[in-house]
Amino acid sequence: MRATDPAVTFFIIVVIGLVAGIIFDRIARPSWLTRQLAGATHGLVTSALIGLAGAFLGFHLAGLFGLSRGPLALVIAVGLGAVVVLWLWRMVR
Repeated sequence: MRATDPAVTFFIIVVIGLVAGIIFDRIARPSWLTRQLAGATHGLVTSALIGLAGAFLGFHLAGLFGLSRGPLALVIAVGLGAVVVLWLWRMVR
């Protein structure tokens, strides 16, 4: 299978999006006091799904702007998209 195979590309996007969401949830979680006052309104699954959505957004924006020329560019675009959407989601909340 080549790196440009749609199944491989889909798998890469899903894995990077889910891993980015899980890692972001572990690193950027709210403080203890915030959890006590506001309650835990989201969990690990929500962060993973937001990361997945960001990964797909990053992939499609990279393709739209012609930045997806190779596998490394794909990984960077997907990871960056996931992190940006996770960060924006956390800022809005």
